[in-house]
Amino acid sequence: MPHLVIEYSHDGHQDSFDAQTLMLALHHCAAGTGVMKAEDIKIRAIPYVDYLVAGRRLGFCHVSVHLLAGRTSEQKLRLSTALRATMSDLLPHTESLSVDIVDMDPESYKKRLLTG
Repeated sequence: MPHLVIEYSHDGHQDSFDAQTLMLALHHCAAGTGVMKAEDIKIRAIPYVDYLVAGRRLGFCHVSVHLLAGRTSEQKLRLSTALRATMSDLLPHTESLSVDIVDMDPESYKKRLLTG
């Protein structure tokens, strides 16, 4: 169930950001915290061509983690700190790095899976 949504600045230089490498690293990092199971993690990355950070065109990477409510504050802090550290390692020159943990209501969350 956990969803990691990566939003990042894209300036046309593919060499400056490797979304696939970041997604894999964040997957391993998130699973390694014990807050979620590796087989449940879904990750997607969204590049932005038009953006401003503090009124300027500065590079950014923001990760929103959507989890069903129920994790403790300590678990969420451990997760966000670990994810930000991984981002810092892989994106040392990106000006703005951030992580947000979003609790989802387990009663209103609905999904459908095809099995086969």
